[in-house]
Amino acid sequence: MREKLVVVGQGYVGLPLAMRAVDAGFDVVGIDVDEWRVKRLNAAESYVEDVGDDLLAAAHRSGRYLASTDYADAEGFDVCVITVPTPLREGVPDLRHIGSAGESIAPLLRRGATVVLESTTYPGTTEEYLRPLLEEGSGLQAPGDFSLGYSPERIDPGNSQWRLENTPKVVSGIDAVSLEKIGAFYTRIVQEVVPVSSLQVAELCKLLENTFRHVNIALVNELSIFAQQLGIDVWEAIDAASTKPFGYMRFTPGPGVGGHCLPIDPSYLSWKVKRSLGHNFRFVELANDINDHMPDHVVHRLILGLNQRSKSIRGSRVLLLGLAYKKNAGDCRESPAIEVARALWKLGADVRAADPHVDDSLLPPGIEIVRPTGRELALADAVVILTDHDCFDYELVEQMGAFVFDTRNRCRGPNVECL
Repeated sequence: MREKLVVVGQGYVGLPLAMRAVDAGFDVVGIDVDEWRVKRLNAAESYVEDVGDDLLAAAHRSGRYLASTDYADAEGFDVCVITVPTPLREGVPDLRHIGSAGESIAPLLRRGATVVLESTTYPGTTEEYLRPLLEEGSGLQAPGDFSLGYSPERIDPGNSQWRLENTPKVVSGIDAVSLEKIGAFYTRIVQEVVPVSSLQVAELCKLLENTFRHVNIALVNELSIFAQQLGIDVWEAIDAASTKPFGYMRFTPGPGVGGHCLPIDPSYLSWKVKRSLGHNFRFVELANDINDHMPDHVVHRLILGLNQRSKSIRGSRVLLLGLAYKKNAGDCRESPAIEVARALWKLGADVRAADPHVDDSLLPPGIEIVRPTGRELALADAVVILTDHDCFDYELVEQMGAFVFDTRNRCRGPNVECL
């Protein structure tokens, strides 16, 4: 008898998991509250780069995948994985999506079933917040009647080397039985499972991973500001430091941080420390301050560059290359490039942008989408490289751009200024 898996949330985390589970032989129901998403999924049209239309079509042909907005389709599940967003609201963790998923799944819980939370959150969420919702709505208890655990997602959109199946998966359970069942489930999905001793360790693990990146990106971002003022090429210094085979890890500056993790996850940790211990997590707060102000720094540098060429930002034609938060991906959530675009528009610039990966419907007003042709590059008073997608012709950018401000170190030349 095939096992039934329910994945709540069919975004960048949930959809790849659902597809992988279909391949592993599960009957999968993907629940999402967004009717537009569900309609597209059931038409085998993907909106996630890591899941192609052909993969979706194959899942449907297998008869083992259904996308739905109706939790009734989740009835009789053996395993449920919750992969819903966990945004910040005025600096405070917003767990409404987790709460809604928990309340909706609870009446469908059966004895022996398993629930796993993958959404990024602060330590204690699974046991102190999700568990009571599941128990109250089902009349069952964990541990004992059902298994409960936490496994941090490690999806990196657009990364062709490290995918869901070959990235080690940290797993935890509320008791030994839960840990064994959850480990056995993920063993069918991924190549390596890493069990830890508690839910809180797994929850902290995810926050540690992203806080580490966040802090180190802030370090090189601030260093890039001071290096430019000192007349030193920070990119050359980073290249030189990267030759050291031990005790150093390469991080590079940019226009800020974005996506579903870095702008949010460290603040979850900072909030938890403040709420539980009464202390400020100073490293996180400092990193937030530096990274949050990088879009402003980019705009300031662009204004200075135009002024040196006897041009005002108001009325200048500015072409932005890349609007996603990372290269070769279409995810523009919390993207610093969007913040740069908004700021330039408010200053009166004629803002145009090129990004073949991003869905135009997700962009704010005031941005005209264009193709980065030679003519478009030549007509721009300034070209700003914000996301260094490999599809851009950087040689053409160097040749045709009168003033290129490069935040990603992809171009060189007399008309190029780097962050």
